[in-house]
This record gives sequence, C-alpha cells and structure tokens, in this order.
Amino acid sequence: METLLNIAAIVIGTALLAWGADRFIDGAASIAKTLNVPSLLIGLTLVAMGTSAPEILVSAVAAVQGNTGLAIGNALGSNITNIGLVIGLTAIVVPITVRSKILRNEMPILAIVSLLAAYLLWDKILSLYDAYMLLGGLILLLAWLAWTGIKGEDSELTDSESENFNLPVGKATVLFIIGMICLLGGSQLLVWGAVNIATELGVSDTVIGLTIVAFGTSLPELAASLGGALKKEHDIAIGNVVGSNLFNLLAVLGVAGAITPAAVDDSVISTDIPLMLVLTAALIVMSIGIKRQGRINRFEASLLLVGWLGWQAWTWTGAMA
Repeated sequence: METLLNIAAIVIGTALLAWGADRFIDGAASIAKTLNVPSLLIGLTLVAMGTSAPEILVSAVAAVQGNTGLAIGNALGSNITNIGLVIGLTAIVVPITVRSKILRNEMPILAIVSLLAAYLLWDKILSLYDAYMLLGGLILLLAWLAWTGIKGEDSELTDSESENFNLPVGKATVLFIIGMICLLGGSQLLVWGAVNIATELGVSDTVIGLTIVAFGTSLPELAASLGGALKKEHDIAIGNVVGSNLFNLLAVLGVAGAITPAAVDDSVISTDIPLMLVLTAALIVMSIGIKRQGRINRFEASLLLVGWLGWQAWTWTGAMA
C-alpha cells in the first residue's frame, strides 16, 4: 500500500509539474509582453526557464530537505534526458534542421557551461563556491540574452505562441499564480515519493534523481520540443532543450548548492558527467553540422535515444547490484 502511495505521489507530482509549467509560461510570458519585453527574450529566457521550473523547484525542495544528491542527479539526469530522449524522440518523429543564428551562437555557450559544471563537480563536492560560480554564470547568460535582444536578433516565438502570450493581464496573473502553486505542490509530491521509493529499493537518492525524477521533470521539454517540431518550428524544438540545459546546470545546480552544499557520488563522476559531455558534443556537431547545414536526421536521433536507454539500463543495473 505504501509503495502504491509513493508511486501515486510521483505520478501526480509529475502531472502537476507538467501542467503547471505550461500555465506558468503562458502567464509569465503574457505579463512580460504587456511590459513590452522583446519576444526574443521571452522565447530564450522565460520559455526556457519555464520548462526548467520543475527541475529548479524539485532540486530546491530536495536540497532544503537535505537530499542534495537527488538535486544533483535531477540536474545532470535532465540534461542527459533532454538530449537523449527529448531530442532523440523528437528528431525520429520529425528530423530537425537548425537554422537560427542565435542557436548557433548558443551552442558554444552550452559547451563552455557543461565543461564548467563538470570541472566544478570533479572534486566530488558541490560547494558554496561552486554554487556561486554557477549562479554568476547564470547572471552573465541572462545579461548576454538581454544584449542580444537589444541588438534585435531574430525572434524565437511562433505566431501561435505569440497568441498564447497575449492574454489579458488579469487572466495572465491568475495563470501565473496557479502555475506556480502547481509547480510547488508537484515538486513536493515528486520529491516525497521519489525519496521514499529510493529508501524502499535501497538505492541512493542520486540514482532516483538521475532516472525517475529527471524523466518526470523533462516532460515539459518533451512536450515543447515535439510540439515545435510538428509545427515545423525546428529552432524552437532544439532551442528549448539548449536553453533548458543551460538553466539546469547554472540555475538548478547553483540553487541546490547554495541551499545545501553536498558530496557528489562516485558514479556521477565516472559515468554521468562524461555521458552528459559526450551527448552535448554530439548535439553540437549534429546541430551545427560539419560543412553542411545543421540537421539531426532519424539515424542520428536513434543513436541519441539508444544511448539514453542504455544509460538508464546501466544506471539501474548498477544501483540494484
């Protein structure tokens, strides 16, 4: 009975996170448009932060409760899941062509941030200093995005998205509040259920964060990327993941470490961080292309998806051994 209750908490918490993130994005972006915030900044900051809101809140709640391993696993696992599962599955359904100059500029930043996060965690400690470094990087990223918006680079919003973000102020505020409540409540339920499941199975909270929690908190990214690809808005499909992965490393890890510094599991250093770096490199090569227009075809997407499935099997096999 207790196991079923924990599973129900995870399922309901995940559903609340996914639904709440959507309401949060619509409300926050509509309020931003009312305040005349450039649409580019909405696309690359609010939408990416909105789809990363589940990871941020789940990791914050986990860190407050002393389960920082779950928070670290959630951040790294979400990045692996975003590339392996989200991009892999999306490009299998609809091969993705990358055209946007903005995304091509963001790819090197993703590489730098991934290497920075790996370097900071390599000593097996997520310290307060590490957290401040990551949060400082977040501020620099937001400043760069603001500068890009001022220069008037191409927008990342489709017409349909712009319509969703033109809600009346009253309705937008209500959606924003409802979305935030769902995110907070869903994160509490998901963390509670996940920690209990980890205890029952006798595995670390890091493993649960890397797998179950990372999958659940990546559902908004999966929905956003699939939706963008099906609407032939390929840059949004991949831009959502690139932006979300940046926020996962800078904001999610930064917030968790600032709340509760903690040790990093050996398996994270030996397996998860190297895999995240390899998948990030693969995404960059596929997206930018070598002497060709960047395009992620179905074969490449299948490799990403198989890599994610193999990593899941490896993680659970090692945890249950």
